[in-house]
Amino acid sequence: MTEKLLNHRTEGSATAPPLLLGPSLGTSYALWDKVAPELSISHRVIRWDLPGHGGTAADLIGPGATVGHLADLVLALADSLGIERFAYAGVSLGGAVGLHLAVHHPERVESLGVICSSAHFNGRGPWEERAERVRREGLEWLLDSANSRWFAGDFTAPELLRDHAEADPEAYAACCDALAAFDLRELLGEIGARTLLVAGRQDPATPPAHLREIADAVPGATLVELPGASHLAPAQCPEAVLTALRAHLDGGAGRGMAVRREVLGDTHVDRAQARQTPFTARFQDFISRYAWGEVWTDPTLSRRERSMITLTALVAHGHYDELAMHVRAARRNGLTPEEIGAVLLQTAVYCGVPAANSAFATAQRVLAEEDPAAGEG
Repeated sequence: MTEKLLNHRTEGSATAPPLLLGPSLGTSYALWDKVAPELSISHRVIRWDLPGHGGTAADLIGPGATVGHLADLVLALADSLGIERFAYAGVSLGGAVGLHLAVHHPERVESLGVICSSAHFNGRGPWEERAERVRREGLEWLLDSANSRWFAGDFTAPELLRDHAEADPEAYAACCDALAAFDLRELLGEIGARTLLVAGRQDPATPPAHLREIADAVPGATLVELPGASHLAPAQCPEAVLTALRAHLDGGAGRGMAVRREVLGDTHVDRAQARQTPFTARFQDFISRYAWGEVWTDPTLSRRERSMITLTALVAHGHYDELAMHVRAARRNGLTPEEIGAVLLQTAVYCGVPAANSAFATAQRVLAEEDPAAGEG
């Protein structure tokens, strides 16, 4: 029998770093409609629905459910997609799931984004009362106040209000049970993942003080407060949320700089950094973030293969200074002088003999610098 999974939507390249996005109570993955497509440029984005919300079956949880039960469903989804380690960001209940994962399954969480959420939701009483009334009366009585609970000012999102109206009452109540029982305040110091907290300044459900409490307890956490945002910040202030998440997730620049140093060597990178000016700084960041942080980290091709492709492209365009740098990189990536010579010989066929002649001269000089015997022609 096939295991039931959370309904989900996947966007972005299958080889990009995975990012899971969790929803708030009463919404579906449509909460991320204005943010997920942009994030999918650099990540494999998987956004999921809570049980009984959107397209997820209601019977995946029942009375007495906990945030831990929801976290287990998220891990089952990740396992089904072949994802071992992932970045995670979630709103409200979805953020609580992220906190639970970071505390209890730290080996799975690469980085954590907690948006308009909390390490506790003001005690059991109000949530137990809401769960009991929803089981008795359904969800209609909650709909009139949804806009004021979720958004600031006159903003509204009809598709999310529709999600709320169409949620399964029993599953919704079980999610209330999970919020009632949730309190991770004593365990926040154990979180080791890079953590971003995003608070909506006008959020009545999880006010900024709740996010500050997490930021103060999680080592190295970053807190961003969004003016004009209420509880469902990704819907009301998508650009601000996107900016915060991009800066947090695209440790791409940091990851890219590490790969750049591994491939090109500290000497070259230090020299490039020393020459950096305010005029060139954005270009250097672009190189680290995209060339090295995304393309060179893509596991589809090995570094050896990437070196061979790069050597060929540089010969084709006559970039011999860059070629010298990448001959050194090719050696660092494991290519022998004989393999480098074979690549350059192939360029004679497809890029032209004069281009290959110049390339051999450049490579011979570089190889002779590191091993005089290797450069003998």
